[in-house]
Amino acid sequence: MKGNLDIYYDEEGDFLEITLSDVTNESYCEDVNEDVYLRKSEDGKIIGIGILNFKNHSHDIKEILMKVPVKVSFE
Repeated sequence: MKGNLDIYYDEEGDFLEITLSDVTNESYCEDVNEDVYLRKSEDGKIIGIGILNFKNHSHDIKEILMKVPVKVSFE
């Protein structure tokens, strides 16, 4: 995954979303786990991840992210 990351957290809705900032508007979502979805471009590239009820899932975030086929490199 290359590009800038945009991280958004809505505390009231307890929703975390991590998205590449250079994505187009054309995308769809695919469920990965309970309350977890991947956002994909029309050609199937993963462009983000969303987690509903984030505080409830924060204890098993490593397990959730292991199911997401994405590598993130911080330089």
